[in-house]
Amino acid sequence: MNPNKALWEKGDFTQIAATMRGSGETLVGSLGIRPGMKILDLGCGDGTTAIPAARLGAEVRGVDIAANLVASGNRRAQELGLANCRFTEGDASDLRDLQTGSFDLVVSIFGAMFAPRPLDVAREMVRVTRPGGRIVMGNWIPNDPTLVAQILRISGAYSPPPPEGFISPVRWGVEADVLERFGAAGLPVAAIDCRRDTYVFECEGPPAGLLARFEGFYGPTMNALDAARANGREAELHAELEALFTAQNQSGDPARTSIPATFLRVTVSV
Repeated sequence: MNPNKALWEKGDFTQIAATMRGSGETLVGSLGIRPGMKILDLGCGDGTTAIPAARLGAEVRGVDIAANLVASGNRRAQELGLANCRFTEGDASDLRDLQTGSFDLVVSIFGAMFAPRPLDVAREMVRVTRPGGRIVMGNWIPNDPTLVAQILRISGAYSPPPPEGFISPVRWGVEADVLERFGAAGLPVAAIDCRRDTYVFECEGPPAGLLARFEGFYGPTMNALDAARANGREAELHAELEALFTAQNQSGDPARTSIPATFLRVTVSV
């Protein structure tokens, strides 16, 4: 199996996505979406941004490599009566099933950044966007002190070395790399805007409950726990993650958790 597909089908990212809905709606509300717009949500999960976009009247196509997330997204859209939103399996590195210039807006929030071959990802996003359209990406930032960058850093320290030639997904959070990749896809630097933004993970209960979701359902953390368990370091990894989640919780309510995470918001004019 494709290693990237295996990673995201290993757990159940819907359990994490449920804590991200509020920020997903806020982000979508900032995109100037109008009824009838054609939108591609790439690496869409179960629809944290695709479904709010469809609710605004856009025609939304969600594409994700994980079959379980595609199925969950289609269930959510059907339950909400959103005939203008559908989800299909696909690889952000190779969108051969999608026509050139067919979308007004391509969105990928913490999705396409995890696909292999980032130059191909940039070229494909540019290809399927119509002239005058936009691409909006949200990408975690390497070495950022906030939640997700630290989860990925800690998990990586307990995991086996990546294969030769592996390109870290968080390089999409480095502005110079973003400019280089979209430049290779034919776009000038002036067409690319990068700025920091914030996503918030929110759920009922203490931070330990949110941590349990990441340990039980988030592919990178699950893989790190498997490796740590094999090396007798599971308790050490859990303790490090528990300290992180506790320290980063900004909720003043002991019955609720609220943890912000900084990301690089990339807006590309095609």
